[in-house]
Amino acid sequence: MKTFLHVGCGSKRKERTTAGFNTTEWQELRLDIDESVRPDIIGSMTAMPAVADASVDAVFSSHNIEHLYPHEVPLALAEFRRVLRPGGFIVITCPDLQSVCALVAQDRLTEPAYNSPAGPISPIDILYGHRPPMANGNLYMAHRCGFTKKVLAGTLRASGFLAGKTAQRGHPNYDLWAVATIDQMDELRVLELARSHFP
Repeated sequence: MKTFLHVGCGSKRKERTTAGFNTTEWQELRLDIDESVRPDIIGSMTAMPAVADASVDAVFSSHNIEHLYPHEVPLALAEFRRVLRPGGFIVITCPDLQSVCALVAQDRLTEPAYNSPAGPISPIDILYGHRPPMANGNLYMAHRCGFTKKVLAGTLRASGFLAGKTAQRGHPNYDLWAVATIDQMDELRVLELARSHFP
């Protein structure tokens, strides 16, 4: 059985990751900085000493890297590379600033962009972090950087990932998805990974 590291898991488990990971072929190892969500490992994605070198087959990071300061993003991506076995890959999703800023340009900063299980989400929440949890003291929800499709792809390349695919989803998702590998991989295989893990 293969193992994927679920970084910044929050309350989510394997069944709320991707179709590709939610199979009997994969086992989940959950890591989060917030001990209240009861992860397998408590820690930051910028330094994961509890996860051994080359010990997992994949890393899944959903809406985490935007919580880092820009200078911390390469540290996290270096950690993702460090813990991956040969042939390993990452799946990352985060807000898409390009589609969100189109709403801001229409002067809709605080108007609901879509409704989520947590309630209405406005561009200001996507840009800076979900306001209700932060108002209740959960400042882990604050956003400190952001990405467009081009910037995310470039950041992954600059961090040493050799092959990858990115996707941009506008309304009602306003998100980016990326898959990237630590080894060179033919385009068809990368596309297969993307189809397995992108929504």
